[in-house]
Amino acid sequence: MNFEEFFAERLQTLKSAGDYRIFAELERCAGDFPRARRHADGAVEDVTVWCSNDYMGMGQHPEVLAAMKAAIDQHGAGAGGTRNISGTNHLHILLERALADLHGKQAALIFTSGYVANMTALSTLAAKTPDCIVYSDALNHNSMIEGLRHSRAEKRIFKHNDAADLDRLMAADDPARPKLVMFESVYSMDGDVAPLDEILSVCEAHGALSYLDEVHAVGMYGPRGGGVAEREGVMDRVSVIQGTLAKAFGVIGGYVAASANTIDFIRSFGAGFIFTTALPPAVAAGALKSVEIVKQAPELRARHQERAARLKQKLRAAGLPVMPSECHIVPVLVGDPIACRRASDLLLERHAIYVQPINYPTVAHGTERLRLTPTPFHTDAQMDALTAALCDVWRDLDLQHAA
Repeated sequence: MNFEEFFAERLQTLKSAGDYRIFAELERCAGDFPRARRHADGAVEDVTVWCSNDYMGMGQHPEVLAAMKAAIDQHGAGAGGTRNISGTNHLHILLERALADLHGKQAALIFTSGYVANMTALSTLAAKTPDCIVYSDALNHNSMIEGLRHSRAEKRIFKHNDAADLDRLMAADDPARPKLVMFESVYSMDGDVAPLDEILSVCEAHGALSYLDEVHAVGMYGPRGGGVAEREGVMDRVSVIQGTLAKAFGVIGGYVAASANTIDFIRSFGAGFIFTTALPPAVAAGALKSVEIVKQAPELRARHQERAARLKQKLRAAGLPVMPSECHIVPVLVGDPIACRRASDLLLERHAIYVQPINYPTVAHGTERLRLTPTPFHTDAQMDALTAALCDVWRDLDLQHAA
């Protein structure tokens, strides 16, 4: 087999379909979010970023940066290996305690990313529980799907956000078999929110372990930023809550929070924890400081929601096809992969606005979109500039407006 020809052919297939991904070369500007510097063809220009998952701007918060710098001076750059080899840094313990407290759980366990957290926790829970059946929402994130796949557990897929369909599937199975239900609170591409009370009621009726991914909700919902489950008053009913340190908390890493036995079980049997180098102490320090700040910042959450609502209002008033969204995520439908890529390019080239196109496999064919994520730091003037730029691009590409 000629591997070079095979790779080239497959890449060309992606390009022809419009699904080949091109990444802008950017420098985030500390203290001046959402401004960034773009490098292209030897030139550097300022751009406004409208698609960052640093939802609250905490990746640039001066106290977070100071905590990370101090930790480097005190602990050095790396963790020195896995926690099983090098031991657990004190900052890891402090961060896990803070995350357990955030979710009202007995314990928490941190990982190098939210993806690894989902992969490890779900594959461990499903694989190590004898005869377990896993019920997965149809639109769950790839990291959850991969965790399920690696567990090799028997699975059922229930209709998206449909508690009645979940109940139907569970009722058809042996009531004596262990059951695990995995779902998200905020679905990041459409911006819809799960009916937590209904799904948890089904889990409770069938004695199932509930596993809730809150990566797009932690820090942003609830009185202390515990997520949608905290906002809805159901955190105590969720068996395992999974979150990330890379979005609202602005650093990197993932975690799960649950009972002490559940966390110890994942820690003791989870290969993705046992064999992966631990988070650098500086990262743990930055995340810890960010969690501490966000817990005490309801005004930041209020500002964030106000900014999202304002942007939706402006875009809809301009006739742009904003997709229905119940949260801070603002998807604008394009519906064609090549046009979506071109719209992103024109925004960057003409208007110095960076919005990465969202194409397959992140979303289904025919639902390609620009996914906007306003933060507390985007101004009305920046929203007006974005709206005008999108209208210009929509006219140029003859894209469909809202009905």
